[in-house]
Amino acid sequence: VAKRKKTKSKAKRISFKLGASKRKKQRKIAPMPSLTGVLKVLAVVCVFAAAGIGLFFLDRYVKKAAFVPQSSATLELVDVPAWVNEQLKEKIYAAAGGKTFRLDEEVARLVAENLVSVAWLNGVKVQTTHDRLLIEAQWRKPLALVKLGSHRFYVDAGLVVLDFVPVPNLPIVRIKGLSAATKVPSPGEVWRCDDLDAAVTILAKLDQMDDLVTPDKPLLYEIDSIDVSNFNGRRNSRKPHIVLYAKDDTEIIWGAEFGTWQRYLEAPDEKKLAKLYGYYKESGSLLGGVKYINLRDPQDNIPQPVDKY
Repeated sequence: VAKRKKTKSKAKRISFKLGASKRKKQRKIAPMPSLTGVLKVLAVVCVFAAAGIGLFFLDRYVKKAAFVPQSSATLELVDVPAWVNEQLKEKIYAAAGGKTFRLDEEVARLVAENLVSVAWLNGVKVQTTHDRLLIEAQWRKPLALVKLGSHRFYVDAGLVVLDFVPVPNLPIVRIKGLSAATKVPSPGEVWRCDDLDAAVTILAKLDQMDDLVTPDKPLLYEIDSIDVSNFNGRRNSRKPHIVLYAKDDTEIIWGAEFGTWQRYLEAPDEKKLAKLYGYYKESGSLLGGVKYINLRDPQDNIPQPVDKY
């Protein structure tokens, strides 16, 4: 019996040792995680990391983009007359608020509102394109210059007052002898004054004749001034009511205001124009040839030169 017990206990010890030994071996030889699995885990981690970084930079981009200004547009004047110089254009740009603006309809509307107060333009329209704001308008062309003291300003054919800007490309005639009681309106307003109206009407007719008869050499370039101091004979009923002066002081005797020639037994207005331009084309100039040119006398077919000396 004792021998059996010893044998059993010995067998137990051996079995315990074998069991422990197997467990140790099992621990030692436990299979390692596969490389594919590790790569999958790393890939998932990288995806989440990239997504997080992407969202971070996207958020920064969106915030930055919110402060990026909209497309800018350049201001451009359309169908500008040849006589408009750079100084006058700069005046228009300054009134508009500059040359470069944000490109949208609201800005175009505001620019148009700014230009309404510019006397030189009428019927202003501002249109947008993909890169420009286009200004379309009718330009008021100055015909006459008025000087009152140190103030100078123009008047167009519609008697609209224009603020002074040098315009050397136009034959602008000075008006003298206006009534002292005349009150000058602000630029852009109509100056309703009888003697001014009479002078501008004659100048407008000469401007039309230049376009029709002498476009290559306008007669108005040789006219210096028009004197209405005796308008309607207010100073002397026997003397000519309106007289023009060439740049060498040659007198061009027009007579009564346009449309009243019958009342004063003068030559018709159309004949006065024909006589003046007939002489101008025949002589080639109003300067240096005669002392005066009489247009009001109905019996004169053409002005007769008179020795200046």
